[in-house]
This record gives sequence, C-alpha cells and structure tokens, in this order.
Amino acid sequence: MVARELLGKWLVRRSRHGECVVEIVETEAYLATGDPACHAARGMTPRNKAMFGPPGRAYVYAIHSRWCFNIVCQSRGEPAAVLIRAARPVAGHAIMARLRGGCRERDWLRGPSRLCQALAIDKRLNRWPVDRPTRLWVVGGDQEPIADDCIAVSPRIGVTSAHDLHLRFFLDGSPHVSGPRKWHTRPVEFSERSPT
Repeated sequence: MVARELLGKWLVRRSRHGECVVEIVETEAYLATGDPACHAARGMTPRNKAMFGPPGRAYVYAIHSRWCFNIVCQSRGEPAAVLIRAARPVAGHAIMARLRGGCRERDWLRGPSRLCQALAIDKRLNRWPVDRPTRLWVVGGDQEPIADDCIAVSPRIGVTSAHDLHLRFFLDGSPHVSGPRKWHTRPVEFSERSPT
C-alpha cells in the first residue's frame, strides 16, 4: 500500500549542493514476512537495523559501492520498507546534472543508485526521518491519489529470490522509470527538458 501511495509524491533533498525536488515515479515493496528478498528476512544485523523501525525513517544501504534509499513503513520491530527506484526531476536541475556527470535528464534518477547519486544520498542519511522538512523528506500527502489505470505493477527488478512477487509499482508510460519498457501498457514518450 505504501509503495503505491508514494507514487506522485515529491521527495525533497536539501544538501550542501542546494535543494532538489523530484517526483517519485517507481517504487518496490519489501515485506516483513514471506519475502526472502527482504534484507531483514534472516533477522536484524547492523546493516539492516534501520528497517526495524520506527516507520518514516530512511534506510540507506550500499550495494556494489553504490547507495540505495528506502523508506521504512511498518511498526517498530516489523522490518518492511519501500525502495525508491526512480523519480522525475522537478527542481534543482543544474545540481542533478552536475552530480550525475552531465548525462541525459531522463537518466538522472532512473534507477535507485542513480537517484542517490543525483540527490547526494548516502549512509549519513540512514535512519533519517523523512516526515519533516530538514535534509530529506517526502511531501504531497494532501495530493489526490493517482488513478489506478495510471499505475502499472510488475515483478521486482534484480532480485534472485521471490522474483515472482508483483511488488514493483510505477507510473505507466513515464520515461523516467527504470527497467524494461515491456511492462508499460501506455507508450513511453521520451521528451528532454533543458536543465535550469
């Protein structure tokens, strides 16, 4: 439910580089029970401790020397989180372009590690509360939910277990979504906007 509801919300990052705002367009849910792909499936470790709560905190971890950002979403002691896989730039274009090395705008935030690089998210933000405006937070709770026919669901990407669970949610047709276009039911239209 949280993975779906985060679509269309804005993620704001305030860092030494400046402030960036992005719209979340792709998420993946990792469940507290019955999900062997969840980092907490084998219990608490120093690495995954943030997943055990409290909810509304960031869970930031490294994979292959790159960072991934999740939002913890269940009660304390129930290790579940939503991976933020991709987003659309809204504000702070020049900052994201610089941090991503000048690649195309549609690739700045397309994929979890690219998103973290573009927004300067790293382990210093692990356990950071994302429900208040400080360094990293989510806004848009008062927005109308996105219609069901605008959201597509697919298996998660890059997991070796429980890959058949349909726990990846994304804005159908968005060019900023990662993964194969075959899972879109709407045409994916690539349009570039110049950085501001």
